Amino acid sequence: MPVLVASDLDRTLIYSAAALALTMPDARAPRLLCVEVHENKPLSYMTETAAALLTELGDTAVFVPTTTRTRKQYLRINLPGPAPTYAICANGGHLLVDGVSDPDWHAQVTARLADECAPLAQVQEHLARSADPLWLRKQRVAEDLFAYLVVERELLPEEWVKELAAWAENLGWTVSLQGRKIYAVPKPLTKSAAVREVVRRTGADLTLAAGDSLLDADLLLVADRGWRPGHGELADDDWTAPAVTALPERGVLAGERILREFLRATRA
Repeated sequence: MPVLVASDLDRTLIYSAAALALTMPDARAPRLLCVEVHENKPLSYMTETAAALLTELGDTAVFVPTTTRTRKQYLRINLPGPAPTYAICANGGHLLVDGVSDPDWHAQVTARLADECAPLAQVQEHLARSADPLWLRKQRVAEDLFAYLVVERELLPEEWVKELAAWAENLGWTVSLQGRKIYAVPKPLTKSAAVREVVRRTGADLTLAAGDSLLDADLLLVADRGWRPGHGELADDDWTAPAVTALPERGVLAGERILREFLRATRA
C-alpha cells in the first residue's frame, strides 16, 4: 500500500527571499535552488540538499503538495522530482489531478461553504472597512473562496488581528497571519478534507504531513504522523499534538529536516 506525504509548501519546504533573510545565518548559508520565478524574478528557494531529498521522496511515496496558494500561484512552482499526480490548492478548494482541477471535488467544496459559513462578500466588506491604509498594501480574493490582505507587518497592530479573528470566528471563518499576509478562510475549507479524498483514491495506509501555520493544524491532525518547523504560527503558539513532532530547526534548514523525516518514516 502506498505512503501518502502531504506537505505545505511556503515556509515549510520552500522559502521566499524574505523568509531566508529571517532564518538563515550568513556563516552557514547552504547552496540554494530557485524553484519559483514570477515576472522574471526569482521568488522561492529550497536547499540543493532538500531538492535531492524531495526527488528521492517522489520516487518512493505519493507526494501531494498541499497549499493555500491559488492554482495559478502553485503552477508557477517548479519542484524537483517527479511531477505530482495530485496537488491540493486554495486550502483544499481545488484538488488537482495531473495539473487540472477536479470539478466534482470543487463543486462539493462550494456547496459545503454555502451551507456552513457566512458568505465571502460579507468578509470582504468587513476587511475593506476595518483595515487601515497606513499598513494595508493589497486586498485580494483567492479563487472566489477566501480573502487575504498584504500588509506592512511592522505597522500592523497585533490587537487588530485578534479582533478580526474573534469577529470571523462567529461567522465560521478562521484568521491566519503568515509573514506579510493575513488570511481569512472559511472553516469548512480545509486541507485535511482534500487529503482524505486523496487517501480514498490512492488507498494509502500511511499518511505523513508537515506545515507551519494555523491553516496546517487540521492537516497535521488528520495525518498518522506530522512535523512542524521551529518557526511560524504553530511554533509561536507552541502548538503540538500526540502524533506531531515539533522540530527545533528554523527556516530553510527545517525544510531539509522535514524531508529527511518523511523519508525515514516512508522506509520504516
